[in-house]
Amino acid sequence: MSKTLLSAPLATLEQGDDFIRRHLGPCANELPAMLAAVGVDTLDTLIDQTVPAGIRLPAPLALGEPTPEHVALARLKAIAGKNVLKKSLIGMGYYDTITPKVILRNVMENPGWYTAYTPYQAEIAQGRLEALLNFQQMVIDLTGLELANASLLDEATAAAEAMAMARRVAKVKSQAFFVDEGVFPQTLDVVRTRADYFGFELIVGPAFDAAHHDVFGALLQYPAENGAVADIAGPIADLKAKGAVVAVASDLLALVLLKSPGALGADIALGSAQRFGVPLGFGGPHAAFFATRESHVRSMPGRIIGVSKDARGKTALRMTLQTREQHIRREKANSNICTSQVLLANMAGMYAVWHGPEGLRTIAARIHRLAATLAEGLVQAGFKLAATSFFDTIQVETGARSAEIYTAAQAAGFNLRPIDGHALGVALDEKTTRDDVAALLAAFGAKADVAALDATVAARGGNLPAELLRDDAILAHPVFNTHHTEHEMLRYLKRLQNRDLALDHSMISLGSCTMKLNATSEMIPVTWPEFADIHPFAPLDQTTGYREMIDGLAAQLREITGFDAICMQPNSGAQGEYAGLVAIRRYHAARGDHHRNVCLIPKSAHGTNPATAQMCGMDVVVVNCDDNGNVDVADLKAKAEQHADKLAALMITYPSTHGVFEEAIREICAIVHQHGGQVYMDGANMNAQVGLTSPATIGADVSHMNLHKTFCIPHGGGGPGMGPIGLKAHLAPFMADHVVAATGSEDRPNAGQGAVSAAQFGSASILPISWMYITMMGSRGMKAATEVAILNANYVASQLAAHYPVLYTGSQGRVAHECILDIRPIKAATGISEVDIAKRLMDYGFHAPTMSFPVAGTIMVEPTESEDKGELDRFIDAMVAIRGEIRAIEEGRLPADNNPLKNAPHTQADFLGDWDRPYSRSDAVFPLPWVADNKFWPSVNRIDDVYGDRNLFCACVPTDELA
Repeated sequence: MSKTLLSAPLATLEQGDDFIRRHLGPCANELPAMLAAVGVDTLDTLIDQTVPAGIRLPAPLALGEPTPEHVALARLKAIAGKNVLKKSLIGMGYYDTITPKVILRNVMENPGWYTAYTPYQAEIAQGRLEALLNFQQMVIDLTGLELANASLLDEATAAAEAMAMARRVAKVKSQAFFVDEGVFPQTLDVVRTRADYFGFELIVGPAFDAAHHDVFGALLQYPAENGAVADIAGPIADLKAKGAVVAVASDLLALVLLKSPGALGADIALGSAQRFGVPLGFGGPHAAFFATRESHVRSMPGRIIGVSKDARGKTALRMTLQTREQHIRREKANSNICTSQVLLANMAGMYAVWHGPEGLRTIAARIHRLAATLAEGLVQAGFKLAATSFFDTIQVETGARSAEIYTAAQAAGFNLRPIDGHALGVALDEKTTRDDVAALLAAFGAKADVAALDATVAARGGNLPAELLRDDAILAHPVFNTHHTEHEMLRYLKRLQNRDLALDHSMISLGSCTMKLNATSEMIPVTWPEFADIHPFAPLDQTTGYREMIDGLAAQLREITGFDAICMQPNSGAQGEYAGLVAIRRYHAARGDHHRNVCLIPKSAHGTNPATAQMCGMDVVVVNCDDNGNVDVADLKAKAEQHADKLAALMITYPSTHGVFEEAIREICAIVHQHGGQVYMDGANMNAQVGLTSPATIGADVSHMNLHKTFCIPHGGGGPGMGPIGLKAHLAPFMADHVVAATGSEDRPNAGQGAVSAAQFGSASILPISWMYITMMGSRGMKAATEVAILNANYVASQLAAHYPVLYTGSQGRVAHECILDIRPIKAATGISEVDIAKRLMDYGFHAPTMSFPVAGTIMVEPTESEDKGELDRFIDAMVAIRGEIRAIEEGRLPADNNPLKNAPHTQADFLGDWDRPYSRSDAVFPLPWVADNKFWPSVNRIDDVYGDRNLFCACVPTDELA
């Protein structure tokens, strides 16, 4: 063997394909057995039987050769090195922060936290749920409101959600919404886009004029974008007296010192939690916070974590009320947001846990002191400020000297915010030092003694109005007052991690969710300072590396999708849906077809599809599916003809949500085009297309790409995500731009189009993950990933078909990348439901597949290409064993109401306590021999969902109850 290697050509020793081998689960010697089990001789034969010949790509993708991990990292490091790191004091909702290293290493860089899925299976997500409950408690305390959600996507979209919620809650008939001229410009940009398709009139003006208008709601900013801190209790009271709902966008760190929005009378509070330890990252990902009155809970967007009880009466946590809301309420849902920024919310919550109330007050007071010291020096030097009361941001009138001072500040290493050529904004942050204040004063030409200035400021107690200083307790719960040494924090994080099942433990086989490998080499660049420490609105000449990386990824995605343009702004799949439909609506409007507002959506579609269409002001018309789960082409044709004059779009998922490649897809697209509509392809299942077909090839005009699914960005326990869209040339002029920072060159076709997210490139700092994945895989690897995903799904389906009926297959009996197992006959015969199977899988160490979607009473399995034969076989063995347990119920050997499935999951309390069940303890917790080798113990028994909804409690659990 060694002699053979010593004689081999050098090219074969370079291991250029090594990452492909590491990404794909099945090794070469496993493939023959898997193919034989499926009933084919070669992988090519299986693909030919699965993917219709009429949509296959004519040539391989032009993505280049696979790149070894170390080479790809070096290449990306060189690109990142083109970014220029300065201290960005631009502010506008983005501030540099210090991520505690114990949080950086043990949360942000820890696969136990970042590879978990949304906590739908609460019994094996208690750690993440507790961390999110901490986040909610932090937001409740600081906003002074009664209820907070588990985060939203960013501050600007949270403001847009607040506007939509205000319309749901308000009793007044007005369709006008007031926006404070003091909000951040990117927030106004996003709110304006959203208001347009809701049909709302937007009124922008001074906060103190808000009540002069007849509006259903208002958005005020506190502190304002120019830094001013003013008492807005009066305008809030006046607005509420007229029946309006008032939302306040705020700064969590400022609220450590300032009177809360709740105390000022606000109905909703929102903003960004970014400065609680989450890196700038050129705009994201960052968790937005959102809080409201408890009376408005059923109108609140997003996910809420609540407290319930398990089967033993033990306190247990779960997502409450809104869980899978879109799939139940569809176009009547509060929002199309189906997850949140969980990983980042966890980081922000842990920042508060780490520092505690006194630590946060000290950080906030220090930042304010430095800002006030800088302001004092500038005032003494003759400069005029836009506001004399502020927290961390000052706006300085600089007149004709603006360019000179701006350049001097840059030379000293600082980015300031230029304002209309006549003023400069300066926002200080946690990293600012005394020396920075001295350097900034020098840049302004002010020579002053910082110590003397500081003494002057301290003597008067700073520049915050005394009547607005906070006097109530914050963060009094023990969790925020306990973990202040690194040992305590490290052990707390580990204790929570141990309660969660993530990809670092076993396969997560969720259909349409694509829980594939998030390789370490893909993750490493995210925390490089060259990517992590860049402000989204930093000068163009400082972000060359970022833009080169983003342009490179966009080029890769254009090649993969066949589209002409890529918009990188949407920061989730749901945002991508919205951005795509907005582009379609703008396209029709530009052609004079304002009346085109009908959206055809198949019955099988993701619930976010109709919710998104509603947000875009569209009327949803449902298209039936046939007995094989495919779109009923006759029904589609009839409805397209019926609504031809008003047809705007079809939203379709491909391969279908039923897990098959519909052979009529090109005909379906042609019918829609024939009647004047555009085709929006939901990219949830694009991982079954890459290298074999493409959205443009099948006939789509626009599609979003879930980078957190197909392109390896981790799910983070329910976020972050990225949902960029690809568009054909005729739609490219209508994709999102940005009012603050351009999304491309001056001649970009979409210049001036309204934004859909807060930052111009969404959650830019996680884009290196997908860049690395595609670069390391190359053309061969990307195609191989798709082929193996299809093989793995068909392998699982073939092995389980004798035990659970596979609901839908293609014309040759094949599934795509996922398969739906029908549990309805089992439930009819035994009372055992898909929920019982999901809970029982926990005892075998597995997260459940997707339940009751897209068909009620089923489970949808997607193994992904990253799982090897051994792991697939363990899952198959578990499912077969569970079927054997069900058979024992069918045959009367186990009672229908007291069996391993109905009692699942089993915990250590079951194993150690009294036992009077008709099956053994060993069968309960070690149902197959290999389970004991890597046992995952759920920390609670089955949770009572009904109790949690009827007894709504969404804050940290009192310690006496935990005891």
